[in-house]
Amino acid sequence: MDKGNIAELFGRGQDCGQIVVEHFANKIGVSKEEANRMAAAFGGGLGVGETCGAVMGAMIVLGLKYGHNGPDDNERKGEMNEKRAEFLALWNEKYGKVRCEDLLGNNIGTQEGLTKILDEGLLFSFCPSLVDDAIKMLEKLA
Repeated sequence: MDKGNIAELFGRGQDCGQIVVEHFANKIGVSKEEANRMAAAFGGGLGVGETCGAVMGAMIVLGLKYGHNGPDDNERKGEMNEKRAEFLALWNEKYGKVRCEDLLGNNIGTQEGLTKILDEGLLFSFCPSLVDDAIKMLEKLA
């Protein structure tokens, strides 16, 4: 998926996490509709500038692909923990932070912050790069 397509999806109202999870829907055994619903609450860093939706979407993908199912599934839990650590290492190597507010320099969860983000064009330039990178990092892991 390229950044132009991602920006177009943002323009249609999809959020970072939704785009990431939808990209992997077939691979993780969910429909595109389910992918979008399960990631819907994570946009804008939970709507308050916290953890980036692209990172949250990546965690959903890794959980569905590698996640453990209860206390007796420690082998899968270990594998999932390794994949999560690998993703976060890749992400932190590139960005050094996971919070939307830190990545964007403004809190998307406030009107003032959102206005600045939109005025600077970050939602349609920088955010698609975050999503594209999250997808590329996941493709190495999932």
